[in-house]
Amino acid sequence: MQHMTPGELKNWLEDSTLDAPILLDVREPWEFALCQIAGSQNIPMGNIAADLARLDPDACYVVICHHGVRSYQVAGFLERQGFEKMVNLDGGVAAWAEQVDHNMARY
Repeated sequence: MQHMTPGELKNWLEDSTLDAPILLDVREPWEFALCQIAGSQNIPMGNIAADLARLDPDACYVVICHHGVRSYQVAGFLERQGFEKMVNLDGGVAAWAEQVDHNMARY
């Protein structure tokens, strides 16, 4: 598993020469409704195993949560299921709001 800072993710998303990753937000729906990184899809951590068939094992995922702990656990789980291109967003949406999107709601 790789780790990425919010600034590194911002640069990746803005670089049109690179394939964009799938942004997988594993927070609960109420958290996702409060704030999210544009383009993220929400599958709560507790639903990942049941929704595994919805995910493409060949895709590159950046896994996101509030502070980076749940996303780290989910990325590790997905790696054990054969997903090879997993990136954990260090600091989660809290760090994204602090470092990249100062207008993002915080909780």
